[in-house]
Amino acid sequence: MIYYLVQLLTNYWDIPGAGLFRYISFRSAMAFIFSLAFALLIGKRIIRYLQLKQIGEEIRNLGLEGQMQKKGTPTMGGIIILLSMLLPVLLFADILNIYIIVMLVTTVWLGAVGFADDYIKVFLKNKEGLSGRTKIVGQVSLGLFVGLVMWLSPDIVIREKVEKVKKDVQVETLVTSEYSNNQPVTVSKAKKTTQTTIPFVKNNEFDYNLLNPFKGERYEYVTWIIFILVVILIITAVSNGANLTDGLDGLATGVSAVITTTLGVFAYLSGNVIYAEYLNIMYIPHSGELVVFMSAFIGALVGFLWYNSYPAQVFMGDTGSLTIGGIIAVFAILIRKELLIPILCGIFLVENLSVVMQVSYFKYTKRKYGEGRRIFLMSPLHHHYQKKGYPEPKIVTRFWIVAILLAVITVVTLKIR
Repeated sequence: MIYYLVQLLTNYWDIPGAGLFRYISFRSAMAFIFSLAFALLIGKRIIRYLQLKQIGEEIRNLGLEGQMQKKGTPTMGGIIILLSMLLPVLLFADILNIYIIVMLVTTVWLGAVGFADDYIKVFLKNKEGLSGRTKIVGQVSLGLFVGLVMWLSPDIVIREKVEKVKKDVQVETLVTSEYSNNQPVTVSKAKKTTQTTIPFVKNNEFDYNLLNPFKGERYEYVTWIIFILVVILIITAVSNGANLTDGLDGLATGVSAVITTTLGVFAYLSGNVIYAEYLNIMYIPHSGELVVFMSAFIGALVGFLWYNSYPAQVFMGDTGSLTIGGIIAVFAILIRKELLIPILCGIFLVENLSVVMQVSYFKYTKRKYGEGRRIFLMSPLHHHYQKKGYPEPKIVTRFWIVAILLAVITVVTLKIR
């Protein structure tokens, strides 16, 4: 809103400093500062309110060290993240940008699903919360929405195989490049495509049409259907992975902050024509605005971590974890980096796999031997290390370190081909 207000006012008055709002970097910095400050400001008040309402976490005794001390800790703290993020985005981002619209819908959509799950658990005293089927329907519906928007919206395109033009030429690329006024810009024909980024390949690109076994007039439609199915799978997997990772104080919050910072860098590079050309990656017009959204999100995560770090004063609940995973997945899909998720979100992936492996092996051995056996002492994986006697802060810190290492490897893939 401030973004448009400043634009409107500068049409009538010469306001000192108003030009700063044209720059994505400035608005991103403001969004980060505001969201962090807002999270710190409202966090304590929301925690106090949750305590007064006795909205505490129900703990099952699983024999983990320090587990029962967490009983009664306020949950549903994901509200802090959502409120702290949404306000700066509405203030500093171009809210008519199609990418911002999709991210706002994602946030509200999965935030509502997570909130409903927490509400049933806490207020209705139903430990099961929303049924697994209902959660899946919510995630699949979001995936369908995102896929269809990417297919049908004329504003979601990519540019590649760029060529030099004179700097005084008026082209669309000037919208998202902060440096175009001082340097020659590049331009190419925009196209609607299912191309995405893939690591360790010469041109760093993969097109989903390679998965299409059909030819003929329906070829393009089948390709987009395949793409939408992949989008649904990624959103569901990453959202559930973040949910499973939220089991120790500060674990999911810290890991997510590392992942989102990396995605923010990717968005800035992909949305800036100069950097996209230099790195030889696809240029995505107007996607640079996503940096403002992600900056607000990172600020909200860091602010929430202030209260969620060991020993946690509040838990995010499904309100936070489902939304965080969904935001990460949709953001990666929009900037065509979803195939980097297995590396970047390696922590989420391993947490997911540890549960799948544990359950599958237990059922298999029970059928074969009449007694279920386990691969891990407990799943998800972070509880395995708790069972082995590692202190909770050490497990969390080491997972953060691994997340940082994976983030560095993911960035390096841009040049390793």
